[in-house]
Amino acid sequence: MRLWREGKPSGVSFCGIPNGHEFTSLILAVLNAAGLGKNLPDEGLRRRIENLEGPAEILTFVSLTCTNCPDVVQALNIIALINPRFTNMMVDGGVAPQMVKDYNIQSVPTVYANGELISVGRTDLGELVGKLEKAFGSSPAPVEDDKSPVGFDAIVAGGGPAGAAAAIYLARKGLHTAVIAGRIGGQVSDTSDIENLISVPLTQGTKLASDIRRHLQEYDITILDNRKISSVELNGFPKRISVEGGESFEAPAVVIATGASWRRLNVPGEEEYIGHGVAFCTHCDAPFFAGKDVAVVGGGNSGIEAAIDLASICNHVDVFEFLDELKADEVLRDKLATFKNVDVHLMSSLTEVIGDGKGVTAVKVKDRKTDEVKDYPVQGVFVQIGLIPNSMPFKDEVPVNGRGEIITDSIGRTSVKGVYAAGDVTDVPYKQIVIAMGEGAKAALSLVDDRMRGEIPS
Repeated sequence: MRLWREGKPSGVSFCGIPNGHEFTSLILAVLNAAGLGKNLPDEGLRRRIENLEGPAEILTFVSLTCTNCPDVVQALNIIALINPRFTNMMVDGGVAPQMVKDYNIQSVPTVYANGELISVGRTDLGELVGKLEKAFGSSPAPVEDDKSPVGFDAIVAGGGPAGAAAAIYLARKGLHTAVIAGRIGGQVSDTSDIENLISVPLTQGTKLASDIRRHLQEYDITILDNRKISSVELNGFPKRISVEGGESFEAPAVVIATGASWRRLNVPGEEEYIGHGVAFCTHCDAPFFAGKDVAVVGGGNSGIEAAIDLASICNHVDVFEFLDELKADEVLRDKLATFKNVDVHLMSSLTEVIGDGKGVTAVKVKDRKTDEVKDYPVQGVFVQIGLIPNSMPFKDEVPVNGRGEIITDSIGRTSVKGVYAAGDVTDVPYKQIVIAMGEGAKAALSLVDDRMRGEIPS
């Protein structure tokens, strides 16, 4: 099914009927082709897309039940609509089993360009543009005509709950504020049901991310999403943040609220088999392992929830926990115990992911009590070992602790004047949405207070 524009192919097509979550991708493609869409990129990112070299025929493999796939499909559709050297075809694996077999697809979304693997898993428009720049080049160089930094009263790095709260509080105080983020909503977008956001009995992560964007748009806030921070200069005034693609932004004050990302095992074979047996999202990838043997690494809430999801469709599930007890809530542990096809291994350390070049065939696990090493035959590995703070661009500019978390005082200040931090990227305990929102507000109010007292320039 091909989308045409003014009598010519638009570069967007669908192999399969885009129902389910992908129905939104179809509607947005139609609106964007007509120039009426609301998710079109800003001028800076649009210029990078126009400068991409090619040509490239892109295949984006999806499942209609995948909540992460539409973001990737929609981003690549935008690239195809803007740059005529690129095409994008959504491929529903359910109606193209031979293509799934030919490309050895075991995870969605998976993106191939001219037959070469480009991306696996959820990613945003900015990241995809960066990957295509590396794969195909960009001419002329992005943003080469004007490299002077854009100035603001305050910059918030990160668009999740903490960053959004900080930006809204700053804007309400009259500060010209920019939000620089990979995606608005951050890790919230990867969450399914949310039941502990006070006054909201139940919502979904994607809806909350959409609500966050809508709230930001109520104020005079410049949203610079789909950006990846490449370097920062935070000592002295003004502060400068530069992003991939050549743009840079300045302000006398910065709030760091970049959140956290999935922690990886960092063992041999993990990186090699991501998308080919190693996965992080059961909601997206569990159907590919129906009837198979799989491993889950991690005994916290996310790990046990994943094991419960997998146990209902997989032949067998092995859960490996590094500690001597499961840390998941009791209700989840009780639920897991009702499944006869699940084995829990405590004091176990996964040391290697083994494969045959095409997919995972086993995992090597060390018993931490006996030092015995054993291979467990599995076809899939779901890594659920928590989050790691996204502090890498800042770690040489502000103090971090041993876990990489930015150290703050009780009201969000770092030890660098004019630099504040909030949310999961900091050393504040209990990584929760409602806590991140409160910490973002505190950091913003601290910034405003310091500004009024002359501690930072106006």
